[in-house]
Amino acid sequence: MSAHGPMPRTAWIFPALALALFAAATGVGWVFSPSLSGWLLAAILLAILFGTVFAAVHHAEVIAEEVGEPFGTLVLTLAVTIIEVALIATIMLGDKPQPALARDTVFAVVMIVCNGLVGLCIFIGGLHYREQDFQVSGANLYLSVLFVLATITLIMPNYTLSAPGPVYSATQLGFVDIVTLALYGVFLYIQTMRHRDYFVVESANDAEAPKKSSRVVLALSIPLLLVSLLAVVLLSKKFSLVIDATAAMIGAPPAFAGLVVALLILMPEGVAAVSAARNNDLQKSINLALGSSLATIGLTIPAVGIATYLLDKELVLGLSAQSTVLLLLTFLLSMLTFGTGRTNILFGLVHLVVFAVFLFLEFVP
Repeated sequence: MSAHGPMPRTAWIFPALALALFAAATGVGWVFSPSLSGWLLAAILLAILFGTVFAAVHHAEVIAEEVGEPFGTLVLTLAVTIIEVALIATIMLGDKPQPALARDTVFAVVMIVCNGLVGLCIFIGGLHYREQDFQVSGANLYLSVLFVLATITLIMPNYTLSAPGPVYSATQLGFVDIVTLALYGVFLYIQTMRHRDYFVVESANDAEAPKKSSRVVLALSIPLLLVSLLAVVLLSKKFSLVIDATAAMIGAPPAFAGLVVALLILMPEGVAAVSAARNNDLQKSINLALGSSLATIGLTIPAVGIATYLLDKELVLGLSAQSTVLLLLTFLLSMLTFGTGRTNILFGLVHLVVFAVFLFLEFVP
């Protein structure tokens, strides 16, 4: 979908279909069954859900173009984060509780974004333009906040003493929620107000005036974005049933659900990031990629933490030793990649190799 010109029909058809499907499924009490008709309905559900996610991102992009950078990237990131929280909370607190789903999803998002998406953007950009530039100061701010948030939410729970296992006590979780939100809030202030220039770079494409969407399209995109987000939230419950059945059928590991959720929510944002890299705007790719990983930890963990506390559910956060090594490797590699302000295809390929290792170890630990 393009954010330019008239609104594509799919931008309102998919949200409408999603709401209609939810109403129909609720009316007949649909429960997924592993039969031919069940898988057919599941395929329709997934197609509509994917289309609705893309519709939500399209409307966010329309709004983003109107407000400009870096606010535009922020609008897109927050829209995706709302979808993520809805999917995680629905699956995690469903009929079959999965206390580690938030951890698995957040870790999958960090690995997909910082290795898969970043590597693909850098590699594609390097193939087209040999080298690409970005703001080192902005990348350093992203990484410094990301490293701290990932460490206190995914690694530290393994080394606390108040509660047994890779979990925080209620007091510790409350403290982590507060400092996580505070740190992310200060980062947003830096990104959008105090140091906006750290996250914007002049490119050859800036010479051409960007095409603005019409006021009518913009006025329609705001309510349609809200409707799209609501539709995704409502379909999350049905989607969780399909994930459970698929995991059981293929014998997938427990982290499979988190990986699927991460891929679903990152797909539209990933398409936008890769498109920006192809247009020689690596800075926008970095803003989208690293911004989404920051929002995932900075907003998703506190939201899920509050929900589990209110509902008296367990929240498992600590990573395994294997995953911790991959996370630390990603930290070190990201420091080297974003330390010079210029990239080439080798940086991209190295990140893609680490991402391939992550995927392989998910199924063959």
